Formats: sequence, C-alpha cells, structure tokens
Amino acid sequence: MDAIFQIGQIQQIAKAYLKAYKNKKVWAFYASMGSGKTTFIHALCEALGVKTAVSSPTFAIINEYTSETARLIYHMDLYRLKDEEEAINAGVEDAIATGDLCLIEWPEKAPLLLPDDALKIHIEILDDRTRRIFTSED
Repeated sequence: MDAIFQIGQIQQIAKAYLKAYKNKKVWAFYASMGSGKTTFIHALCEALGVKTAVSSPTFAIINEYTSETARLIYHMDLYRLKDEEEAINAGVEDAIATGDLCLIEWPEKAPLLLPDDALKIHIEILDDRTRRIFTSED
C-alpha cells in the first residue's frame, strides 16, 4: 500500500492500514526523526480502541496498551539501543514472541529479531504537512 497524505488525514490512513494488514502481528516502522512514526502509531491505537495515553516509549523501550479489538499491543522504540543483545535484554524478543500486535519504531537497531513476515512500513517527509507511507517486502 502506498499513499501520500496530509497530517490531518492520518486517522483515515491508519484505518486503511489496519484493514489491509489486519493479519500482520509485527509492524516495523522505518522513518527519519520527526516523520510521524509515533503519531501514526497513536492513530493506529486509537482506531483499535486503546483508551490509555499513547506516547513514545523512547526511555521505557516498550509500552504496553490494551485494546478490546487487538487484546495487547506492544509499542517499542529501539532508538536508544545499540544492538540485538540490548533489545533482547529489554524484552523485545519476548514481546514479539507473544503473538500480540507489536508496533516497532527504529527496527533497524535490531533487524535480526524481526520475523520474516514483519510488515515493513516506510514514512517519508515530503514537506511540513505531507507524508508518503508505503510498505516493502525487503
């Protein structure tokens, strides 16, 4: 799926992605700082009915949310990690192994932990208000 959207359309895009990729359990977000990864994950969680605050787990590494639709959702931010070993020690591998929905920012910090069927989502900044979002198989 490939889309160009304005920030104000992020809820629509999130719902379209949830519909298209509802069977995917690991979503890996590749994007530069400030591109909207956390904002998109917030929109996904809102669409899934998460009632608690959704925030970046930059310091906690993993935030856990509950949803009537998706049961447990793990939101991970691997930005501060050096490698797979640190990710394993932080519980990333265990969270992925649960089979619950995992939304991972900065997955390139621990690429060997991603399952082969992970959904790879890329977000590009086109200008201050416009983004391109697309998936890749690699």
